[in-house]
Amino acid sequence: MAVDLTIILEDRPGTLADLGEALGKAGVNIEGGCGVPHGGTGEIHILVEDASAAKGALQGAGIEVKGERDVITLSVEDHPGEFGGIARKLSNAGVNINLFYLTADKKLVLGVDDIEKAQAAL
Repeated sequence: MAVDLTIILEDRPGTLADLGEALGKAGVNIEGGCGVPHGGTGEIHILVEDASAAKGALQGAGIEVKGERDVITLSVEDHPGEFGGIARKLSNAGVNINLFYLTADKKLVLGVDDIEKAQAAL
Protein backbone atom coordinates (compact mmCIF):
# COMPACT_ATOMS: atom_id res chain seq x y z
CA MET A 1 0.00 0.00 0.00
CA ALA A 2 1.18 3.51 -0.74
CA VAL A 3 2.23 5.67 2.18
CA ASP A 4 1.95 9.42 2.66
CA LEU A 5 4.66 11.03 4.77
CA THR A 6 4.14 14.42 6.40
CA ILE A 7 7.18 16.63 6.76
CA ILE A 8 7.39 20.17 8.13
CA LEU A 9 10.11 22.27 6.52
CA GLU A 10 11.24 25.86 6.91
CA ASP A 11 9.70 28.03 4.21
CA ARG A 12 12.97 29.14 2.59
CA PRO A 13 14.99 28.39 -0.53
CA GLY A 14 16.75 25.03 -0.50
CA THR A 15 14.64 22.99 1.91
CA LEU A 16 12.72 21.17 -0.83
CA ALA A 17 15.98 20.64 -2.71
CA ASP A 18 17.46 19.03 0.42
CA LEU A 19 14.43 16.74 0.71
CA GLY A 20 14.50 15.75 -2.96
CA GLU A 21 18.24 15.15 -3.01
CA ALA A 22 18.17 13.02 0.16
CA LEU A 23 15.46 10.79 -1.28
CA GLY A 24 17.11 10.64 -4.69
CA LYS A 25 20.48 9.59 -3.24
CA ALA A 26 18.69 6.78 -1.38
CA GLY A 27 16.90 5.64 -4.54
CA VAL A 28 13.47 6.57 -3.17
CA ASN A 29 11.01 7.83 -5.76
CA ILE A 30 8.52 10.56 -4.89
CA GLU A 31 5.39 9.34 -6.64
CA GLY A 32 3.26 12.32 -5.71
CA GLY A 33 3.07 15.16 -3.29
CA CYS A 34 1.92 18.57 -2.30
CA GLY A 35 3.03 21.33 -0.01
CA VAL A 36 1.47 24.39 1.56
CA PRO A 37 3.31 27.19 3.36
CA HIS A 38 2.00 28.53 6.64
CA GLY A 39 3.62 30.94 9.09
CA GLY A 40 7.24 30.41 8.09
CA THR A 41 7.02 26.66 7.59
CA GLY A 42 5.65 24.39 4.92
CA GLU A 43 3.64 21.22 5.42
CA ILE A 44 4.82 18.76 2.81
CA HIS A 45 3.13 15.49 1.89
CA ILE A 46 4.97 12.95 -0.23
CA LEU A 47 3.71 9.65 -1.60
CA VAL A 48 6.23 6.81 -1.43
CA GLU A 49 6.10 3.02 -1.69
CA ASP A 50 8.98 2.34 0.72
CA ALA A 51 8.29 4.45 3.80
CA SER A 52 11.12 2.90 5.79
CA ALA A 53 13.76 3.81 3.19
CA ALA A 54 12.28 7.29 2.79
CA LYS A 55 12.24 7.95 6.52
CA GLY A 56 15.80 6.69 6.89
CA ALA A 57 17.04 8.91 4.06
CA LEU A 58 15.26 11.97 5.42
CA GLN A 59 16.41 11.39 8.99
CA GLY A 60 19.97 10.95 7.70
CA ALA A 61 19.68 14.40 6.11
CA GLY A 62 18.37 15.94 9.34
CA ILE A 63 14.77 16.16 8.07
CA GLU A 64 12.15 15.01 10.56
CA VAL A 65 9.15 13.03 9.40
CA LYS A 66 6.16 14.24 11.42
CA GLY A 67 3.62 11.68 10.26
CA GLU A 68 3.08 8.52 8.25
CA ARG A 69 -0.16 7.01 7.04
CA ASP A 70 -1.51 4.55 4.54
CA VAL A 71 -3.44 6.21 1.73
CA ILE A 72 -5.68 5.08 -1.10
CA THR A 73 -4.50 5.65 -4.66
CA LEU A 74 -6.96 5.49 -7.53
CA SER A 75 -6.48 5.82 -11.26
CA VAL A 76 -8.85 8.55 -12.38
CA GLU A 77 -10.14 10.00 -15.63
CA ASP A 78 -9.28 13.60 -16.48
CA HIS A 79 -12.74 15.09 -16.90
CA PRO A 80 -15.15 17.33 -14.98
CA GLY A 81 -16.97 15.62 -12.14
CA GLU A 82 -14.54 12.74 -11.59
CA PHE A 83 -13.40 13.94 -8.16
CA GLY A 84 -16.92 14.93 -7.13
CA GLY A 85 -18.25 11.45 -7.88
CA ILE A 86 -15.52 9.77 -5.85
CA ALA A 87 -15.97 12.21 -2.97
CA ARG A 88 -19.74 11.64 -3.01
CA LYS A 89 -19.33 7.85 -2.83
CA LEU A 90 -17.12 8.26 0.22
CA SER A 91 -19.43 10.81 1.79
CA ASN A 92 -22.42 8.51 1.31
CA ALA A 93 -20.45 5.78 3.10
CA GLY A 94 -19.74 8.12 6.03
CA VAL A 95 -16.04 8.46 5.19
CA ASN A 96 -14.27 11.80 5.68
CA ILE A 97 -11.51 12.81 3.24
CA ASN A 98 -8.86 14.79 5.09
CA LEU A 99 -6.12 14.79 2.45
CA PHE A 100 -6.10 14.63 -1.32
CA TYR A 101 -3.71 15.35 -4.15
CA LEU A 102 -2.89 14.07 -7.62
CA THR A 103 0.20 12.31 -8.89
CA ALA A 104 1.87 12.99 -12.23
CA ASP A 105 0.40 9.78 -13.65
CA LYS A 106 -3.23 10.75 -12.92
CA LYS A 107 -3.68 8.92 -9.67
CA LEU A 108 -5.79 10.44 -6.94
CA VAL A 109 -4.29 10.11 -3.47
CA LEU A 110 -6.81 10.04 -0.65
CA GLY A 111 -6.20 10.22 3.07
CA VAL A 112 -9.37 9.20 4.88
CA ASP A 113 -10.56 8.63 8.42
CA ASP A 114 -11.57 5.00 7.76
CA ILE A 115 -9.51 3.29 5.05
CA GLU A 116 -11.41 -0.04 5.13
CA LYS A 117 -14.79 1.66 4.80
CA ALA A 118 -13.41 3.82 1.97
CA GLN A 119 -12.05 0.84 0.06
CA ALA A 120 -15.40 -0.93 0.37
CA ALA A 121 -17.23 2.15 -0.94
CA LEU A 122 -14.97 2.50 -3.95
